[in-house]
Amino acid sequence: MAQNLYGPGVRMGNWNEDVYLEEERVKDFLEKRDKGKLLIQRNRRMKRNLLRQMQLSISEDGYIHYGDKVMLVNPDYPAREEVGLFLRGDLSLCMTPDEMKAYLSDEFEVPCGLSAVQTKIPWEFTLCLFTDSAGRDTTGQVLRYGQDFCLGIVGGFENKMLYLSSDHKTLLKSSKKSWLQEVYLTDKESHLNYWQAAFLDHQLRLEFEGFPIPANEKIIIYHRYTNRGLAAHRHLLLRTYFGKEAEVAAHTHLDPRRVEKPKNYWMLVTGNPRNQLSTMLDLPTAPAEDTPPAEQAVGLTTQ
Repeated sequence: MAQNLYGPGVRMGNWNEDVYLEEERVKDFLEKRDKGKLLIQRNRRMKRNLLRQMQLSISEDGYIHYGDKVMLVNPDYPAREEVGLFLRGDLSLCMTPDEMKAYLSDEFEVPCGLSAVQTKIPWEFTLCLFTDSAGRDTTGQVLRYGQDFCLGIVGGFENKMLYLSSDHKTLLKSSKKSWLQEVYLTDKESHLNYWQAAFLDHQLRLEFEGFPIPANEKIIIYHRYTNRGLAAHRHLLLRTYFGKEAEVAAHTHLDPRRVEKPKNYWMLVTGNPRNQLSTMLDLPTAPAEDTPPAEQAVGLTTQ
């Protein structure tokens, strides 16, 4: 019978080097833990920064102003020409940081990706701030159709704003799924950050040029430099840090009547005055009335 020639107390091989390596690993672990550089610590910090529930601006006059904190929401609509998976519900524009690169650094990589997520809660990574395109202090002024503006997301950064930006697509730079014009977040101020809002009805678009933009109503958002509409592709899903989200790109989707499709519809959602941590989407809809809209406009009622 084979017997062990050495007892359990006998050390074999290069045991001295193994002991030193184990001590170095423990020392390196303790040093990273003290500095907060462990992956689990970075993960918790990123969740704490992005998943902070914020308070949206409350519109007192029903319009959007410079400096307002809103959510950019693509309202729900049924699937039509899309085949396969389709993300339903109201989708909010949000930042999509690269998970591994965020672990290796305390700040998100810039430029940062964008997507649309199924949520109505105003989190830190879904909060949009309107700023003037020329860098002037226009806080409190009403935003109007056809007026240039910039959309910024703080996303957990301190004293740092990331601007919604886009540029012409190239062979090396395009959206991941649709290969259309890419939309991203950047910290550089340039003409690529300018956007404009257009009235939803294309037949009345010129008449409403220069009118104030109402809050919580459907509008079209165009990139000023490329004249492409901001779109949410519900049938093209991305796997992100927070799960499955819809791709966001800059492309104007038109139907046979040359009218924008619901992919290009957006709402500037403000806060609920009754509850500081909710939005106007949480309010119950008013019951439908029997009086047609045309008769309501002239003050007639049906018996």
